Amino acid sequence: MRPARNGGPYARALAGRLVRAVLALGLLLTAAACGGGSGAQQRVTIMVPWSGAEFRAFYQVVKKFERDTGIGVDVQVTRATTQQLDAAVAAHAPPDLAVLSSVGAIDGYAASGELHPLGLSLDGFVEPFRGLATVGGRVYAVPVKADVKSLIWYDPAAGGSAPPQRPADLRQLSQRDPHAWCLGLASGPTSGWPGADWIADILLGRNGTDGYEQWLSGGLPWSSAKVTAAWTAWRQQVADSVSGAAATEFASAAAGMRPPHPTCSLAHGGLAAMGFTAAQTPGRDYDYVPFSPDRRLEVSADFVGMFTTGNPSATALLRYLATDDAQRLWVNQPLGYALSADSRVKPTAYPDNPVQRRIAGILQPHSGSTLCFSAADVLQPDVSAAFYRAVLRYTTGAERLADLLTGLDAVQHAQPRSPVPPAALCAAPQ
Repeated sequence: MRPARNGGPYARALAGRLVRAVLALGLLLTAAACGGGSGAQQRVTIMVPWSGAEFRAFYQVVKKFERDTGIGVDVQVTRATTQQLDAAVAAHAPPDLAVLSSVGAIDGYAASGELHPLGLSLDGFVEPFRGLATVGGRVYAVPVKADVKSLIWYDPAAGGSAPPQRPADLRQLSQRDPHAWCLGLASGPTSGWPGADWIADILLGRNGTDGYEQWLSGGLPWSSAKVTAAWTAWRQQVADSVSGAAATEFASAAAGMRPPHPTCSLAHGGLAAMGFTAAQTPGRDYDYVPFSPDRRLEVSADFVGMFTTGNPSATALLRYLATDDAQRLWVNQPLGYALSADSRVKPTAYPDNPVQRRIAGILQPHSGSTLCFSAADVLQPDVSAAFYRAVLRYTTGAERLADLLTGLDAVQHAQPRSPVPPAALCAAPQ
């Protein structure tokens, strides 16, 4: 559980991002009339970042809630959730509920009073998800959708045996096939995140949870030898696959693994991001190995928090999303590839996808894994954004690595210290 902290720096960061998001205000002010007010108690507004199969899986859960309760749900879909939510909050016109993928956002909004405590228990959810949704002993968000990012994907039908997990062996593989990796770094306003996740994975694998937590808490500088070595190792690992990656969408790159004419053979990332289709048979056309042979793995989550008060419909929807029944329905949707951090949602609850069930087992108590929350989702928002930009500039050769890392140190030093205690970032699920 994390201590509460005073607002101020985060509020100033919101104001800065408001300038960049002002064009979204008209849409949000209009949508706000549909939820949260005293005259709209049978409707609730929720802002989400999902699209495609991810959104369809979520919407099936919403439709059941509407059928069971008679409450209407207005869904606002945007890929720029951070910017649009910041704009809505600053304009005093937030949605009732919104998805937060950043732990820093949970803490910041809770400190400013914009995010409201929920008055519910997350006892069924495993660490580190449960603790990261709690500020000052009070639950402020529900981890409705989880993912495991530290996975290497391959096509068993094309290559036969699974790829190696040891870093040295992966580098040798890249030397044998310089274009092996399906690498795309473009992703709209968060372009660069696939490389950031990968670099964090390498740093976690090389330095363990202590080094990882020290880095994220500001105790290990970006320009240190250990962090520099992780960046360099990543560049060696991806080899010539980095060519053009800064301008290639992640989804397009991942599609390079698909038959009948694959253009690459390996990918790094979470299941939901890979975009596997119904035509691909799990276990035959795609499978994974954990990135770390020691099973120290990065995880992430989409949390839902409440931004209005006085709307019982919003409370009802949020409490429903926290139930294991809703979580089971969500993860059982075909091609949604959702995972649950709720220990009561057993792997048998998942659809007929042995790969998804195996990943779900990683999130279960006593799985033998150590789960560390995604680095870019823990860092202060401005630091995460700078991390992403640095990845892009590194891959294009626009700037020397030493200069990029010195710049990241400067950005981090200009931010308030992270409110998340280092010891809360990693845990064995229990």
